Amino acid sequence: MASSASRPPKAYHQDYIARIRYSNTLPPPPNPPKLLELPNTGLANGHYTAAGFATRLSREQPLNIEADAELGMPIDLVGMPGVFDGDESAIQPSSHPPPLHPHDRALLRPLATLGKPTSLTSGVSFLRRTEYISSETGRNRIESTTSKGLVRSTNNAKKRRRSDISKDDPIYILRSVVKGFDIAYPRDAYTGPDTQNDIRGAAPTAAELDAWNNPQHPSRSGVKLVDSYPLLPDLEAFPDSGGYVVIKFATNPVAVSDTYDNRLSVGLLRPLELRPELAAANEAQRAAHEADPSKPPPGPPLFDYEYFLPETAEAARNVRRKLDVNDPEKDSPALYTDASKDSGEPIFKYNRLRAYETAMQSGGADKKYEELALALHDPESVDGETDGTRKLQKAAYFYPVLQKAQIRARRAVKVGVAPGMMDEDLEADKVDCLDVVIREANESENARRAEHKEECELGPDGGA
Repeated sequence: MASSASRPPKAYHQDYIARIRYSNTLPPPPNPPKLLELPNTGLANGHYTAAGFATRLSREQPLNIEADAELGMPIDLVGMPGVFDGDESAIQPSSHPPPLHPHDRALLRPLATLGKPTSLTSGVSFLRRTEYISSETGRNRIESTTSKGLVRSTNNAKKRRRSDISKDDPIYILRSVVKGFDIAYPRDAYTGPDTQNDIRGAAPTAAELDAWNNPQHPSRSGVKLVDSYPLLPDLEAFPDSGGYVVIKFATNPVAVSDTYDNRLSVGLLRPLELRPELAAANEAQRAAHEADPSKPPPGPPLFDYEYFLPETAEAARNVRRKLDVNDPEKDSPALYTDASKDSGEPIFKYNRLRAYETAMQSGGADKKYEELALALHDPESVDGETDGTRKLQKAAYFYPVLQKAQIRARRAVKVGVAPGMMDEDLEADKVDCLDVVIREANESENARRAEHKEECELGPDGGA
């Protein structure tokens, strides 16, 4: 019988467990500690180590917070539509909130779900429960680190990287954009070879063609398409400036009444010379931007205006008739309501109402297509067209908006002026009235309009 001493010792398999201690690299709080005067009652009775000492101390210390009248949240209601008329829908939460970003969903989890494993935290290593490494896991990890596994993972990474790069390629993006136009206008689709001016769009799928022919609402399946309008520019309505200016009054410019004053629809705003202090500030901002491009460029100058209205409601109606291209009597001199004192020619007399200053302003000539005015036109729904001077096809016509501004009545700015006196009473060279004559555009104005129309047809960069 063999002795037990000659037997080999029994081997016990032990998995390796690595204990890693992570350090906190966060910087210390930026504020210094607060020093408080505490009564010295000694350490014998355990007063400082009692559980209620910190609670009582926090109650005795007053809060050193200076709150302003708006509690640090200034709210400007100027510009909110309908707020001063009793309509608070503009400041109420929307009944259809925008979709939540996937990165913010974890922040809105209810308290009952905190601490429970979910699919949102399953891919985060430090949120997993502590698990010991088994022998099977170690064996699989060893196999995955072989040359065959590395080659396979490298090939998969290259395929993913190649597909991502192709989607970010400018040619791929351009073909996808052209594909949308080809689906909408198949007869105009370009099918030849790619050139500098023409590029062939990507081939549309059957699902994309079906979505165009049978449109559906993205969230409401019961909504059906009633009618559609192609989006087109109204080139004949482009002014010589290339776009329109939307100006909103902070308060009603005329006296409050139960009926609408038709004179407001044909009022005139006469821009004044830029004030010296505003011109100097605008020039300083422009110089700072040229010296350091990281600083914001100057915005549009904040002009002051004079507002003029016709004398009577009849004059306002006649002005609208003069501006109506479909009115057969728009060129009749009988529509003018007054005569010029100097030349005796027929005119419309406009009286000065008051001076205004710009409170807020946005936009610019380089941003005129960021915001558009839209008008739906259906010739079949128009009853009794007159002479048909402008026969437009059925479409949704857009008009570029160069600038949006809000103006308010200009107040006194000089020293020693009584409070509430308008700045218009201080101007000696103000214009009291205007003699207005409506005419057709001249050659220079038509040339500028033609340039803007050509830019719209070719695009800002000269491409079709």
